[in-house]
Amino acid sequence: MIEAIVDSIRMNLIDRSRILLLRELSGERHLPIWIGEFEAQAIVLEMQGSTPQRPMPYDLIINLIQDFDARVLRIVVNDLSHDIYYARVVLERGGEEIELDARPSDAVAIAVRASCPIFVDDTVMDRAGVTIADEDDADGDEPDDIPENAERVTAGEEEGLNIFREFINTLETDDRDSRSN
Repeated sequence: MIEAIVDSIRMNLIDRSRILLLRELSGERHLPIWIGEFEAQAIVLEMQGSTPQRPMPYDLIINLIQDFDARVLRIVVNDLSHDIYYARVVLERGGEEIELDARPSDAVAIAVRASCPIFVDDTVMDRAGVTIADEDDADGDEPDDIPENAERVTAGEEEGLNIFREFINTLETDDRDSRSN
């Protein structure tokens, strides 16, 4: 497992789609995950410390977890299949671990509220992790972001991932960028 943090949420200025970028703590790779506008807003608001007048659904979930004497231990982005990411929310209650299936965007929105660690399965990061070129990179060379074990990815999947990598490098950072957190 690779521990990660929310690096930023970026927005495509053409269609206004949002991409959550999880960055590995002990490296330079990012895991880009397309998310909805509502989920992006929920993550950014919490990271900025903004409190809505009424609880958001993720606040309600945290309240329910706490009211049932449980706590969120961690979330794990544990699978990538047919271009769909999967995640698990791991709870602890009475010494027992309980795992719940979740969309990664929902799991991250819960994780930022619970202040718990975020993990990415090694195989997911190896398959879909990208190295984002620095904006001030003078040579303009493409980053070497193809993992050593790329042979495990089919040619069709690799082509799709390469298109995705190229798209990620064209995005503008959302004005609510969370890098300052």
